[in-house]
Amino acid sequence: MEDHEILGRTIGTGLRREGMAVDVVLDGNDALDRLVVTRYDVVVLDRDLPGVSGDEVCRRLAERRSESRVLMLTAAGTVRDRVHGLRLGADDYLPKPFDFAELVARIQALGRRTAAPRPATLESGDVTLDPQRRAASRGGRPLLLSPKEFAVLECLLAAAGAVVPAETLLERVWDEAANPFTTTVKTTVGRLRVKLGEPPVIVTVREGGYRIGGP
Repeated sequence: MEDHEILGRTIGTGLRREGMAVDVVLDGNDALDRLVVTRYDVVVLDRDLPGVSGDEVCRRLAERRSESRVLMLTAAGTVRDRVHGLRLGADDYLPKPFDFAELVARIQALGRRTAAPRPATLESGDVTLDPQRRAASRGGRPLLLSPKEFAVLECLLAAAGAVVPAETLLERVWDEAANPFTTTVKTTVGRLRVKLGEPPVIVTVREGGYRIGGP
């Protein structure tokens, strides 16, 4: 397995453990095809991609005025290289090798710039979630949530009472490998309900999805 493939799959696995929905492509042509049909909050782009280079992928994203933020990775870490990447349209730059915790922090920072401004802490009734600290509680009681449960709760709280379709949760919390006909969203919401306790705070909307609060 080539180095870029090992790196790509390792990053994907690590980011999923952080509760992020991740798609991994290993070729510049495949990356361009995927970016046409899917809008990503953040694109982690290796400059040394085979096929179409990472530089070219970044340039085409900039031409399309893509709303996706781009974090470029490269083995070349000189100031000149960083300036070149930023001029192509990248939003941030991280030389290899890098610390994984720094990669996560940079992705999270770019993701906040992509999303509409929202409070640092999300709340509904006595349910509170802090995305930065990866902490959630109800009535002051800490909630021990899996990464997927945390991400689902974050999506529902961010919607501020609006209905979030199951398809949206599947897209935002899982990734391309998720079966659209799976019951994984229903199962995860069920586990989340149990951990949140009584009275119920997640409402199932018939043929719609889920929302926080209200009868």
